[in-house]
Parts: sequence; structure tokens; C-alpha cells
Amino acid sequence: MQYKLVGLLLLLSVLLLGCTEEQQNRLSRVGVTWLEGDYTVTFAEGSHVKTWIVKDSKVTSEPEKGYYFFWAIENGKKVYVQTPIIRTYIQETN
Repeated sequence: MQYKLVGLLLLLSVLLLGCTEEQQNRLSRVGVTWLEGDYTVTFAEGSHVKTWIVKDSKVTSEPEKGYYFFWAIENGKKVYVQTPIIRTYIQETN
């Protein structure tokens, strides 16, 4: 049983190593699409930095258009946000 798990992990590692960086980024974006929880989303470009708090919700990506979509709390109100995938950082909060 343990050998099967080790074999599966090795196979997944080899597959990921065979992916380009862009393919790995796309895979990680797809994973974010389905996760529901609490997040801090930050967009940073030069000196402009904007941060949103996402509570008990999900961050959805649309890689073809290059955007993340999510509902965030801003000034005590729930707002719909669309931000470019490039230069946007997502951190899961506890």
C-alpha cells in the first residue's frame, strides 16, 4: 500500500517537472477557482497596492481573459472585484 502512494507521488512530481512554468501557473489558478474560504487578495503594480479581504467565499479565475473575480469586504460592505491575474497575490487566511 505504501509503495503505491510513493509511486503516485513520484509520478505526479515527474509530471509537474515536465510542465512549463506557465502551465504550472495555470494549474495553480484552476485550483484557486474551486477553493472556498478566507483570503487576502493583493494587487501590486509599482507603488500602487490594493488589498481586499475575502471571507467565506471563493476566488474564481478566468485565465483566458486574465482576471480573478471575487466578492470582498471593503469598508464594511460586500463588493464584487475583478483584478488582473498578473501582479495579483492570493493568501489563505485562518
